[in-house]
Amino acid sequence: MAVGNSPFPVMPPLAGVRLGSAMAGIKKPGRRDMVVIELPASATVSGVFTRNAFCAAPVSVAKAHIERCREQGQAPRYWLINTGNANAGTGKQGLHDAYASCKAVAEQAGVAEHQVLPFSTGVIGEPLPMERLLAGITPALASGADNSQAWQHAGEGILTTDTRAKGASVTTKVSDGSVTINGITKGSGMIKPNMATMLGFVVTDAAIEQSLLDRLLRETVEASFNCITVDSDTSTNDACMLAATGTGAAIEDDEDIAVFRDALQQVMTSLAQAIIRDGEGATKFVTLQVDDAESRQEALDVAFTVAHSPLVKTALYASDANWGRILAAVGRAPVADFDVDRIVIDLADVRLVEEGGRAAGYTEAAGSAVMAQDEITIRISLGRGQESATVWTSDLSHDYVSINADYRS
Repeated sequence: MAVGNSPFPVMPPLAGVRLGSAMAGIKKPGRRDMVVIELPASATVSGVFTRNAFCAAPVSVAKAHIERCREQGQAPRYWLINTGNANAGTGKQGLHDAYASCKAVAEQAGVAEHQVLPFSTGVIGEPLPMERLLAGITPALASGADNSQAWQHAGEGILTTDTRAKGASVTTKVSDGSVTINGITKGSGMIKPNMATMLGFVVTDAAIEQSLLDRLLRETVEASFNCITVDSDTSTNDACMLAATGTGAAIEDDEDIAVFRDALQQVMTSLAQAIIRDGEGATKFVTLQVDDAESRQEALDVAFTVAHSPLVKTALYASDANWGRILAAVGRAPVADFDVDRIVIDLADVRLVEEGGRAAGYTEAAGSAVMAQDEITIRISLGRGQESATVWTSDLSHDYVSINADYRS
């Protein structure tokens, strides 16, 4: 189940970037569950990772390998991704297996072990099936290609409970020509911002120096993946990677940086929203817009309090215009000195709340008509400042419970 029709986009080739996939039998027989993404030696690579204290072994290894590459003036050359097993909560054995996976790719590809970054997603607490994983590396490498189909196959090869591959691509003009940004992501459940709640892999052919790439990734993640939630659960395996291959136009002056940042934000936001549209059991795509707050954090606190309310989410699923649940959620947000008489809540273009209670012109029929839609916007004005924030979420359905109750069966 997913909201809206979101076909996988056409992805232009990027010089020096190849994507391969394999059916290694890690998740289940007969489906892609291993992906290898090759980057050129000219690439600059940045990453952000989960803040979960039980971070998965591949997260620890990827961070260590990025640091080693930077110390030695080298670029990470391969991203190795498997689905079906998170390699999280696996202790020293998990670290050993993550390093062994990198070593196997490095030996076949002819690069240093620290130039391979591992990523895993799937069931927590189970050891990696190393025999199957290692056997899948050769066909994954051999299938490498740079075309749009390779990007789509890679998008399919990283899915867990997702129902469809998720991709985004933008090409934009800059001073020295044009640059392209391609990205894929996975995520459907265990989605709650605390860095970037999913796996995401974004590549551009632009030439961007390291510190700028790091900054652009942090900024665009903050306004995209850190603004989504399905179920308020933060994964042990979250990672969002951004690589600039350096094979295209240079991004250096302020005007080009601004143009590139807007394009990157478009890709990141599209990928983040695709996760919500494909949230586990989702039937609604919900935008929560909070305005007139004293700070952006205050606006986020209000938006996430509403987004995480089981009562609000089940009302959304039922198309029940029970606006009192939204009002109650706003009121319990961690904000000091609320003046409820100044708070205004709208459901699309229907005014729900003003002056401390139900809006005078509100009718149940108008509220119900909006709640019956697949895509819903809830606007909340706090009347206390000039800051705002937008969060995207989904409803809570019977299917969400079924998917997670049956996840390991």
